[in-house]
Amino acid sequence: MKNDPRGKVVLITGGALGMGAEIAKIFARNGAIVVLWDLRKEDLEKTAKEIKGWGGEVYTYICDVTNRQMVYETAEKVKKEVGPVDVLDNNAGVVYAGPFLEIDDEKHLKCLNVNINGILWCTRAFLPDMIKRNQGHIIMMASAAGIVGVGGLAVYCATKHAVVGFSDALRVELKQKEVYGNIGITVVCPSFVQTGMFSGVNPPLLTRWLTTEKMAKKIYKAYQKKRLYVREPLMVKFLPLLKGISLTRMVDRVGIWLGMDESASTWQGRPDQDKYIKS
Repeated sequence: MKNDPRGKVVLITGGALGMGAEIAKIFARNGAIVVLWDLRKEDLEKTAKEIKGWGGEVYTYICDVTNRQMVYETAEKVKKEVGPVDVLDNNAGVVYAGPFLEIDDEKHLKCLNVNINGILWCTRAFLPDMIKRNQGHIIMMASAAGIVGVGGLAVYCATKHAVVGFSDALRVELKQKEVYGNIGITVVCPSFVQTGMFSGVNPPLLTRWLTTEKMAKKIYKAYQKKRLYVREPLMVKFLPLLKGISLTRMVDRVGIWLGMDESASTWQGRPDQDKYIKS
C-alpha cells in the first residue's frame, strides 16, 4: 500500500529555497499540509506565498536546526498550532569545499552542526510521536558523498556518511521496536544538484547536474513507494557495488578518470551562506 500525503503534516527543514522548496511544492500539490523551517525569513515568505497562491496549505517557522533547544521548542509550537508531524524531511544542509587543511575550523564546525546535529535534534523532536502513533516517515538528505569519498569535500563527506550510517542504524532500531513497517525511512543520495550550494562545481563524467524539480519528484515517488534509498543519477546507483567488489586503488583510479576528485575545486557556493549559519 502506497503512502498517501493527503491531509498529512509534512515538515521540511531548509524549506525556504532550493531542494526544500521544491519538495514542499510537490507535497502541497498532492494535498499535504506543509510546514517549512528555515532562517531565511524573506525566502520562507516567498515560497509560502507561492504555495498559498494555488491553494496549498503551508506554515512557516524560523528555526536554527543546530540549536537543540530551539528545535525542541519550535517542534512543540508546530504540534500545537498545526498538529503532529507525519513526515519529517531532514533537508537542511551546508557545504564548504576545498582542501581539508585550508578550510577554517569554524566552517568545519558549521558543516558538522548543520548536517549531523541538525538531523539528530529534529529526529529526536518528532520520532517519539511517530512511534506512539505507529505511523510516520523520515526523509534523510544524504549525498553520493555519503557513499564514496570525494577530494575537496572531506568534512562534507564525513557528515553525509554519518547520515547514511545513522539512518541505517535507526532503521534497525525501529525494526526492533516492531514499528518499522509503519514508520519508514528514505535516504537520499544524489550527485550534484542545482541548488546554489554547489555553485561553480564541475560534475564528474557520466554524471550530470540534477535539477531540484527532478530530484523532488524522485524523492516524492520514493516516499509514496516506501523506498529506503534514492540514488541519482545512474552512476551513483553503482557506487556501493563498485566499492564492494573493487580494490581501493581501483576505486581511486575510477574517481580520477571521472574527474570526481577535481569536481569541487571550482566550488563557489551561496555568497550569503555564512549569514545564516552559526557555528
